[in-house]
Amino acid sequence: MTKRIVAHDLSLTKLVSMLGVTRRVVSGLVDAGFVTPERGPRNELRFSFQDVVLLRAALRLREAGVSPRKISQALSRLKSELPDELPLSGLRVTAEGGSVVVKTGPSQWDAVTGQLLLDFELAEVGGNVVLLDASPERKSATAAQAREWYELGEQLMKTDVRGAERAYRRAIELSPEPYYSAYVDLGALLCEIEPRCGDALKVIDEALTHFPMDPVLHFNRAIALESLGRFDEAEQSYQACLDADPGYADAHHNLAILLEKRGDRQGLIRHLNAYRRCTTDRYAICSPSPMPLPGGFVVKNGSKSRGRTSSGMP
Repeated sequence: MTKRIVAHDLSLTKLVSMLGVTRRVVSGLVDAGFVTPERGPRNELRFSFQDVVLLRAALRLREAGVSPRKISQALSRLKSELPDELPLSGLRVTAEGGSVVVKTGPSQWDAVTGQLLLDFELAEVGGNVVLLDASPERKSATAAQAREWYELGEQLMKTDVRGAERAYRRAIELSPEPYYSAYVDLGALLCEIEPRCGDALKVIDEALTHFPMDPVLHFNRAIALESLGRFDEAEQSYQACLDADPGYADAHHNLAILLEKRGDRQGLIRHLNAYRRCTTDRYAICSPSPMPLPGGFVVKNGSKSRGRTSSGMP
């Protein structure tokens, strides 16, 4: 396989933040030869996304008590055997019984020897002992993998938008159940940060086939439609949001503004009054406004949004 040129877009500061370790720890891993970063125009260290994956694997293996020599051997083989776009490979590196095991999708192999490993469980079926596949295709394992990809997408949101998109899509693909949070955050990423509101709309529409009464999805869909100039459909989506949750404050706010632009003075007053009731009456039965300044996309993770969703789904 021909290797492509790998972009080294991450600074040491960004890498430290993504890994959640100190600069000293990263420097120690670099000095140990686990990765080979490039030098930038000011002689600063620059890392690739592949470096992030390999260093995270090195940290996990070190915490599991794997020797530095075996870690170096394993990562060396990983760099030579795997494609440059590691986010698409479903890579997991673990320490099992003294071996460094790499799991990519349904397959797993010894990272030091390169030997393919078979993962089976014994079970009794109808009085006979049979072998059952115990690979990561099992529901519990794929759910855990999906969660890891979702968390990676959260980490990459501010440093690597395309990487975050790939991670969210991978989470949706792997999850044995419709992944609500990944759908919401991917839609917000595409429409607010790129912006690619047409692509965001496809993601949201797919999510709505699984969560048809979710007000956040209808709210975000309305914003995407407004951005695309499809105002009739945007009005319908805001109304669908309010049908699902009559107290969704920002839907009242945005719909009021949209109706004002369309010359509906009565609609403006009605929804603006509803918005004010939701945001001023402490006893009103209204959903909390998802953001201090109404109007923008809602994402599932409040730490990186201007607010929070009103849904309790995972």
